[in-house]
Amino acid sequence: MPSDYSPGTPIYLQITHDVRQRIASGEWQPGMRIPPVRELSVELGVNPNTAQRSLSELEREGLVYTERTAGRFITKDIEQITQMRASMAEEYAGQFYQQMRKIGYSGEEIVELLRRTASSESTERPT
Repeated sequence: MPSDYSPGTPIYLQITHDVRQRIASGEWQPGMRIPPVRELSVELGVNPNTAQRSLSELEREGLVYTERTAGRFITKDIEQITQMRASMAEEYAGQFYQQMRKIGYSGEEIVELLRRTASSESTERPT
């Protein structure tokens, strides 16, 4: 999780975003128990109220749920996680596309750049 927070965005939103990334990437699996607020706040280096606010936001979104005596858990709704992941991917792709257009790349050049990048990544990975 982030240890150096960006000053332009509230910390609780940065934590919320990072938890979404952990869920989307599969690092935090459906049904997995989330560490208690106090433990999470120590890990994140934030006030427990900040960690609580992030988890409450995720609970409102339905990505996290609470079982009274057992704690908080990642949703088991795979479809919801899949939709969130797709939404995040579209957002990132749109941001990338806009930045590349700002520096003068055409749509075709952007696609070719992504192809080359993906190709070089696959050849660099050990098998």
